[in-house]
Amino acid sequence: MTAVKIPEPVASFIDAVNRHDEDMFLDAFTADGVVDDWGRTFTGRDAMKRWSDKEFIGAKGTLTVEEVAVRGDEIAVVGDWRSNYANGRSMFVFVVDGDKLASMAIREG
Repeated sequence: MTAVKIPEPVASFIDAVNRHDEDMFLDAFTADGVVDDWGRTFTGRDAMKRWSDKEFIGAKGTLTVEEVAVRGDEIAVVGDWRSNYANGRSMFVFVVDGDKLASMAIREG
């Protein structure tokens, strides 16, 4: 089976998440980066950290990537999300700004 090719900086971001590396997770975003988790938005490092401590890195989440689609500066990743908080097939849509992530939206995959 061929591995799914994930463009940067999303590939490094997913690697950091799967290693539960909070600093690399937060450093992946621009200073005014946004996480949109099913309509709940968290803007900036402090808000993203508070959310992540409970629902993302703190929940020991891992993502097994199944599909990737690229449209300009937007990268959509669909995969199996497993954590101590929530589980299931999810879609993560990233907007890339240079070598950082401007935003990540999480929806049903």
